[in-house]
Amino acid sequence: MQRDRTGFETIPQLRQFIAQTLCHQNDFEVGVFQITERVLTKKGNPCGIFFCLHGPRSVKLTAVWDCQNNTVLFYGSTGERFLKTELESSPMLVSA
Repeated sequence: MQRDRTGFETIPQLRQFIAQTLCHQNDFEVGVFQITERVLTKKGNPCGIFFCLHGPRSVKLTAVWDCQNNTVLFYGSTGERFLKTELESSPMLVSA
């Protein structure tokens, strides 16, 4: 498993990085496929975001941003983790 280190100021920057990483790993063109997201909560408090890129032929690639540990975990279509990115800085996740 590869490890990386980077930082982001806003959620859209983080979202773009995740989409680019998932597409690059699978040789998909960036911006072509839909990416959905869901805020994850623990005891009612937001603790991260689950991202899912919906690729061709029902392929789903996922990433989880754990804002408490400041990491992003990337998973391939088989569910195997292929990258862990430690964020030097990350955006604030506030509850709606």
